[in-house]
Amino acid sequence: MDDFHILAFETSSTLCSVALLSHAAGRVRLRTAQHEGRQEHAERILPLAQQLLDEAGLSRADVSAVAFGQGPGGFTGLRVACGVAQGLAVALGVPVLPVDTLCALAFQQAGTDASGVHLVLQDARMNEIYAAAYQCIDDEWTVLQAPALIARSDVTAWVASESAAWAMRAGGGWAAHGDALDVFPGLADELRALGAEVAAASDDRVCAHAATVARLGARAWQRGESLDAALAAPAYVRDKVAYTTVERAQGLGGNPQADAAHWSVHNMSMSDLDEVAAIERQVQSFPWTRQNFADGLAAGYHGWIVRRLGALLGFALVMNAPDMAHLLVIGVRPDSQRRGVGAELLRYCTAHCHQAGLPALTLEVRPSNMQAITFYQQHGFRKLGLRRGYYPAAHGAREDAWIMTLTFQETPA
Repeated sequence: MDDFHILAFETSSTLCSVALLSHAAGRVRLRTAQHEGRQEHAERILPLAQQLLDEAGLSRADVSAVAFGQGPGGFTGLRVACGVAQGLAVALGVPVLPVDTLCALAFQQAGTDASGVHLVLQDARMNEIYAAAYQCIDDEWTVLQAPALIARSDVTAWVASESAAWAMRAGGGWAAHGDALDVFPGLADELRALGAEVAAASDDRVCAHAATVARLGARAWQRGESLDAALAAPAYVRDKVAYTTVERAQGLGGNPQADAAHWSVHNMSMSDLDEVAAIERQVQSFPWTRQNFADGLAAGYHGWIVRRLGALLGFALVMNAPDMAHLLVIGVRPDSQRRGVGAELLRYCTAHCHQAGLPALTLEVRPSNMQAITFYQQHGFRKLGLRRGYYPAAHGAREDAWIMTLTFQETPA
């Protein structure tokens, strides 16, 4: 594991690039080759790879893993990089290292001082944009917003709703990158007005390079995050490209479901619980654990989550009793509070009560949590009782709980 050779492919744009990163005898050497021309990706990519191996005095058998730009990007290009990486990895009996293309762009555009939050906006054609956000701390990259497809008309509103949280994470400003800043007139100025650091327009086309894919792939390799070649797949993001004349006349683009301005509500499932528990830890001094949530779902409790562009904003979990429903826990990500997420979750809880034929919804809340109490009162909850020493508190103490109940005017049929 000390010595390794990573072969990397990146073909998400018209640029076909290949890189070979070698870590041997405590030294790192990076070799690159590239060719411009989308129609020639398939025929050029393997000869470029062989050229680099020959320059390094290596054979294909020396390759430890194959990295590739996973996307999003051009459909044909993504298929070429993934297919070649997958086929070569299978033939050599080595794993693959999928690399987020937009993260690669953030990595190479950020330069030597990468700390902070980086928004990447890449032209997706059809008046749409591939968007993602990342945070770099001590040279480690974390995904804040996974790559998604957004209509150009939605970008500024989405960024306005998220940028305050990015600024807090970055300790001030945050940076915006990507070719969409040059492609769409006015976009760069709109982002600057929201606090973004935006580089001046560049004469060079902004696209991911295999050298960056190799570097990020090597980091994943050293962390033991390689993938079996059979599981490799491009990250297309866009669901639909071809549209009828009528659909285009109605203004539909590449993915009419892409809407950055609105969230969606889903039933909570086991696959959501890592994110649910992470938010719970952010908003509670004595949070539920992931296992608590898993036990609740296994016991038949009803839960909902709110997502926007794939990111989880909030959750709620309800238990049915014979004469009412019990709201066990509700939480909203700190940077999404006071935006209606909690009210939407509460609406789903009350709708569930009506559907289940339950006449009331009850909950416990700390008397010290005046923000929550005010929220519940605004939605019709009233204090009906007190549970002594119900909650754990600091220094081994206990805190009482108010019992608050929302009683429906009419008993559901």
